[in-house]
Amino acid sequence: ADDETMAVVVEGRKIALYRSEGQFFATDNVCTHAYALLSDGFLEEGCIECPLHQARFDIRTGKALCEPATEDVATYPVRVDGNDVFVAI
Repeated sequence: ADDETMAVVVEGRKIALYRSEGQFFATDNVCTHAYALLSDGFLEEGCIECPLHQARFDIRTGKALCEPATEDVATYPVRVDGNDVFVAI
């Protein structure tokens, strides 16, 4: 569903998979500020909020939007084919 987040592992890498406004996005699942899983955070209007210290990231670009995070999170291309979602690492 929209504004849902899911933790997945792709080629041994922890990825957060998001659906926002009918589109899928993927980022690293670990906050760049402190070890917290972004997939446990709050997704709203294309931004994920870290559950630990409330750092926010744009899920489309990975850009860190506020402190305490100052480093962007990595993003990955996503392709949907029918019911399958593919993340390119």
